[in-house]
Amino acid sequence: MSTAKKGNTVKVFYTGTLEDGTEFDSNIGGTPLEFVLGEGQLIPGFEKAVTGKKVGDKVTTTIAPADAYGEYNEEETITIPRNEVPENIDPEVGMVLQLNMEGGVPLDVMITEVTDEHVVLDANHPLAGKTLIFNIEIAEIL
Repeated sequence: MSTAKKGNTVKVFYTGTLEDGTEFDSNIGGTPLEFVLGEGQLIPGFEKAVTGKKVGDKVTTTIAPADAYGEYNEEETITIPRNEVPENIDPEVGMVLQLNMEGGVPLDVMITEVTDEHVVLDANHPLAGKTLIFNIEIAEIL
């Protein structure tokens, strides 16, 4: 039976949780996640956990921020005056907005604080700075 290696298309079922047990993603009971191993389609820690596994293998892996979405970076937040928010938007904590950066490149930001005077926008990935735990089952290797 072959093992998953760089260049293989791999299909997996997984559940992702935080250290406190909070589930942030799962495809159990759905369609397996399909990706090409080694092409950087997934976070490095996930690919490392799958490499060398066979169909039917189950693995639990703990992934540090460096091998996931990186450390949380305070420099990725910006505070803007509330009156700079377009009138058609009623800002709420947790709301995701898309900003157009130089050259028209879109950037997703999440509102993390709203006061009468200002709004704080955060461009960090929502899982940045977090240790992730994945339970993975190898469903298919092509």
